[in-house]
Amino acid sequence: MNTTTVGKSNELIVSKLADNIVGSEIIKLAAEINEKIKKGENVYNLTIGDFNPKVFPIPAALKQGIINAYQDDQTNYPAADGMPELRLAVSKLLKERCDLDYKSDEIVVAGGARPLIYALFRALVDSGDTVVFPVPSWNNNHYTYLNNAKAILIETAPSTNFMPTASDLKPYISSANLIALCSPLNPTGTTFRKKDLEEICDLILTENESRNSKAQKPLYLMYDQIYWELTHGATKHYNPVTLRPEMKNYTVFVDGISKSLAATGVRVGWAMGPKKIIEKTKSILTHIGAWAPKAEQIATAAFLNDTENYNAFLIDIKTKIHDRLEGFYMGFKNLKAEGFKVDAIAPEATIYLTVQFALHNQKTQNGTLLKTTKDVTKYILDEAKVALVPFYAFGASSDSSWYRLSVGTCKMEDVKVVIENLRLALKKLK
Repeated sequence: MNTTTVGKSNELIVSKLADNIVGSEIIKLAAEINEKIKKGENVYNLTIGDFNPKVFPIPAALKQGIINAYQDDQTNYPAADGMPELRLAVSKLLKERCDLDYKSDEIVVAGGARPLIYALFRALVDSGDTVVFPVPSWNNNHYTYLNNAKAILIETAPSTNFMPTASDLKPYISSANLIALCSPLNPTGTTFRKKDLEEICDLILTENESRNSKAQKPLYLMYDQIYWELTHGATKHYNPVTLRPEMKNYTVFVDGISKSLAATGVRVGWAMGPKKIIEKTKSILTHIGAWAPKAEQIATAAFLNDTENYNAFLIDIKTKIHDRLEGFYMGFKNLKAEGFKVDAIAPEATIYLTVQFALHNQKTQNGTLLKTTKDVTKYILDEAKVALVPFYAFGASSDSSWYRLSVGTCKMEDVKVVIENLRLALKKLK
């Protein structure tokens, strides 16, 4: 039998997209953490943008509703754009709590925020288009890459709580096809001030007036507000369409229950925006098959309509999250007051706290120099047994000294232990 050999090795060839895709820095860090845990080390893992269900369970009524829906055999395909009762419940929730008026045919449901973001990118961004987004931010670089688009990263600063401003965006506005923003922001836990978001909206509206006169493709804004219910203290969440109603023609929202109801694994998210964009997004999702399970959708609809239970759950979870964030924040402020080179930004929302370890060029007890952020991260992990995510994992500069601290898997009693561990580790540096 004749055979033909192709190539000089057995190496498999994949698509250029697959060959060049960048893996998650967080997953790389998680592998190192898991290896330590396997060896029996007691690591305080504050990296995960998730909840420990034993510490932060989903609402009992939602859980029972899901069970009831499965027992009622709600196991076939859901409606392609989401169950009608859920889209109506979301419409009601948005109107009552966000002053956003979206009809059910302007809302599409999917299996969490990720497939929605991917589908919205596919619906709005052509190959070669330009996507502008601030860093640190979550995954915009990867979605831009998957769309073969050009990314413009705007590095933000602690002086603005790592939130972008209109002046940051203005130099790139004329070449942009999509601006991707998130508030409350993952990874910082900070939010837009009203004035700053208004100025960004005005910038987008002015640009679109110019494009409309030339019959050009509009500049769109993707606004991820998945954490909007988890604001703390006097912090108020703002959205572009409520502030500037004209923005409704150019804004698509990403939202869902993953964070507000500690339901990351339940996988129910939604997007809302102009009807045509939502219809096209639905078509893309239909071919991907990224539906939220029918039973979960039915149960979510019932829970969102149960105002008393919904409000009670939010009060409880926000209190628990805030207590942890505030505990860590005060702990870092105390460490700073003691002379250690650390800092933190006051928590405003989400399950995250922005903290700083300005330890570059300090030496350990054995004389090892902490040259890079990776060195600092490893020292904190090895010596204090505390795992955090450096901002470079979210697109910031590799030498950034800032980190995301997540409290979603943290018990209240862990806070003091973590701060003391850090204190002891910091004392050992020269």
